[in-house]
Amino acid sequence: MFMKKKRVVIAMSGGVDSSTAAALLKEEGHEVIGISMQLYNHAELEAELKENRFDSCCSLKDVDEARRVAQILDIPYYVLNFEKIFKEKVVDYFIDEYLHARTPNPCVRCNTDVKFKHLLLKAKELKADYLATGHYVRNVFNEKEKCYELKKAKDLKKDQSYFLFGTDPKELPYLLFPLGDLEKTEVRTLAERHHLPTAQKPESMEICFIPNNNYSNFIESKIQNKKAFQGQIITKEGKILGKHDGSFQFTVGQRKGLGVFDSNPLYVLEVDHTSKKVTVGSDQDLKSIGLVAKNINWIKYPKSPCVSVKIRHSTKNIPCTIENLKTHVKVLFQEPERAVTPGQAAVFYEGDTLLGGGWIEQRLS
Repeated sequence: MFMKKKRVVIAMSGGVDSSTAAALLKEEGHEVIGISMQLYNHAELEAELKENRFDSCCSLKDVDEARRVAQILDIPYYVLNFEKIFKEKVVDYFIDEYLHARTPNPCVRCNTDVKFKHLLLKAKELKADYLATGHYVRNVFNEKEKCYELKKAKDLKKDQSYFLFGTDPKELPYLLFPLGDLEKTEVRTLAERHHLPTAQKPESMEICFIPNNNYSNFIESKIQNKKAFQGQIITKEGKILGKHDGSFQFTVGQRKGLGVFDSNPLYVLEVDHTSKKVTVGSDQDLKSIGLVAKNINWIKYPKSPCVSVKIRHSTKNIPCTIENLKTHVKVLFQEPERAVTPGQAAVFYEGDTLLGGGWIEQRLS
């Protein structure tokens, strides 16, 4: 990676990816410093929600495993308290979005506002040359344009570029992603070779601060007046089908748990923040010709209005055209797409190069 030895801070989550990234950096001869972030008070959260099972991402168990890996690799290791900033930038945002009838993406917020922004500052305080993470993404220097570009990972099934659209391009010269050119199977093999206890650790698919991934119970525990979020479930023609106990329990595209029945499958089309009405309809009704996104962050400006967009991490790239307006971007799909969801991220690409992205404000019917 480099000809000279560098001081590198590696963000360690206690999983196989960050553990292997640390091992690779150490193997290359760099001075590696491991750091884990304490993002919330585990004991308080468990007591508040009356949950005693808590082994999701960033848990105490993960911190212990990160410490074990650091001991095996013989690198310094520290745990930093990021509870306040994580609550402000991620947890409070998560709750507020659902209460305003939007579907949040806390992982994007965490990467942008906590991991890179604040952890990079800590790395600089430690006189480190770089901050490294276990993300599956590539940071490539474009010799022709004399700038760094974020590109999709070699392992497209594990690619995490979608979550990094909020990255400040000024940060790119100081970021390392050792796993960008590796397949997941290769990473586990390397972890075994380095005798890391995380080599076969399962991946966590849950939101780290939500026990058992039950976000509805978590949000409900934060609400003073629960009746204020009750409302009607209606068709797009306005016919009342039933009532619900909380608008925050619904997201666009949802089919299960609606509490109403019809001869044909019903899906959530819209959640109205003001009236608390949840509109349902057919799968065909979910399709949109485009979207409007706001708070756009451009890592690299597009060369053409013809780009591609991802409206969820798990979906394919969608060919589209974009119109860059003063406060937002208007996106028109080549073909109608289903379940465009306000609050989710719209992330733009040229080929495998990440251009940037923003937050979906509305869908265009």
